[in-house]
Amino acid sequence: MAAAPLAGITVVALEQAVSAPMCTRTLADFGARVIKVENPDGGDFARYYDDVVNGQAAHFVWVNRGKESVTLDLKSEAGRDVLHQLLDRADVLVSNLAPGATARLGLAAEQMAQRHPQVIAVEIDGYGSGGPLSHKRAYDLLVQAESGVCSVTGHPGAPAKPGPPVADVTSGLYAALSIMALLIGRRAQPDSPAPSVGVSLFDTMAELMGYHLTYARHSGIDQQPLGMSSPAVAPYGAYPTADGHTVVLGTTNDREWQRLARELLGRNDLADDPRFAGNADRVANRPILDEAIAAWCARHDLAHIQDTADAAGIGNARYNTPSDVLAHPQLAQRDRWHRIDTPAGPIPSLLPPPVIAGYQPPMGAVPGLGEHTDAVLGELGLSSADIAALRRQGAIGQAEC
Repeated sequence: MAAAPLAGITVVALEQAVSAPMCTRTLADFGARVIKVENPDGGDFARYYDDVVNGQAAHFVWVNRGKESVTLDLKSEAGRDVLHQLLDRADVLVSNLAPGATARLGLAAEQMAQRHPQVIAVEIDGYGSGGPLSHKRAYDLLVQAESGVCSVTGHPGAPAKPGPPVADVTSGLYAALSIMALLIGRRAQPDSPAPSVGVSLFDTMAELMGYHLTYARHSGIDQQPLGMSSPAVAPYGAYPTADGHTVVLGTTNDREWQRLARELLGRNDLADDPRFAGNADRVANRPILDEAIAAWCARHDLAHIQDTADAAGIGNARYNTPSDVLAHPQLAQRDRWHRIDTPAGPIPSLLPPPVIAGYQPPMGAVPGLGEHTDAVLGELGLSSADIAALRRQGAIGQAEC
């Protein structure tokens, strides 16, 4: 079994909701030790979004496996002192607190450089520093709206938010990527101060909007949302089948279009029609193609459509709901579901996407609030009496296992 790529790396997390927890869960999946610092008064508020997972919130169990929970009241001097003791032994600090919160805690970039120069300090925020919106709170939906993502999702006149929290998730992954890059760089210059990192949800979403922004800049056109289609290529969309399913068919180049027209639809007339010769032509005449493809799909069952498309080398998929994906054979046959422990008992959890030869991700437990407080503080040299005194002061909370 291969060693964990991030074995020996300690991450302290001041995190909530999704973006920073996704970052640190990714680091934990690669073997880092993640110490999640939570407020004794309830902890990460995502713990209470719902109670569908045996009394636990689905968001929380999704992005918090493999971590240790320590409760500290960071409004108290004693709590902040313990935090700095943790940072004295840490490699990375990840935070996504409200604007200005890290500075009030003495953890802004310049403060970290003075007190903990060896720690890579990563702050995930809404809009980045130095702009007119930098002071604003930012949640996934708000940033998707501000960055234009909602305007290219849904249908004309009916914009929509993409279902998954893509601003949170992608920002968390960019933060994790930055940390890994800096950890590699530290090997070459082990004595150099660690740089700070800022990742904003808005910048991340602007990056994901790259195609749409480039198109708008150079064409002067704001492309309209097309539901389950794409403004960039045609034909590409979802079509009802004769047996009550929905198939998604797509082409990405002229050769694929020719195969779809001739081998799937049996429409040589469409293949030879100059109105559909190039992709730009097909985009301009999308409604005609969609009507032809929809009529053909409506006459055939899903299995026939997919078998025919596969034989012709045409990309295709079945439209699935979350319940369908839970039983998806692609996940089952590849053993992608593993069980992890939680305070309310074991639950299924997907393995992380990277499949690394010889490496088995740890798939650690989801922590109870403050579950590891006593053990972690003991590692810092605090005695049982010291810990009890902190608990009496309210600087730490009671452990929930």
